[in-house]
Amino acid sequence: MKAQDLRAFCLGFNAAVEEFPFGPETSVFKVLGKMFALSALDAEPLTVNLKCEPDLAVQLRAEHAAIVPGWHMNKRHWNTVTVGGLPDRMVRELIEDSYDLVVAGLPRSERLRLDRG
Repeated sequence: MKAQDLRAFCLGFNAAVEEFPFGPETSVFKVLGKMFALSALDAEPLTVNLKCEPDLAVQLRAEHAAIVPGWHMNKRHWNTVTVGGLPDRMVRELIEDSYDLVVAGLPRSERLRLDRG
């Protein structure tokens, strides 16, 4: 997966937007104001920070060298994933899981608004 593929996949989710609150080199992907992915898309190697259920985060780190505790993030809830170190399908699933976790934490009224969008 290349940087442009990562960006397109993240922006393909309902109500997803890309913002640059940490400067022009860091893409932050949000849904209704809440971050679900963060990446310096021009970095080598390409990495992305993704939200993850805490027990699964620990399990994934133990099973995959390309998944480590989230850099500059709450390490209980975030992983940093080296994109080229995993199959594209797995990276897409981890991004989708991150998006779904963030959406699940939104107020009910906002989740309903997403469902209608």
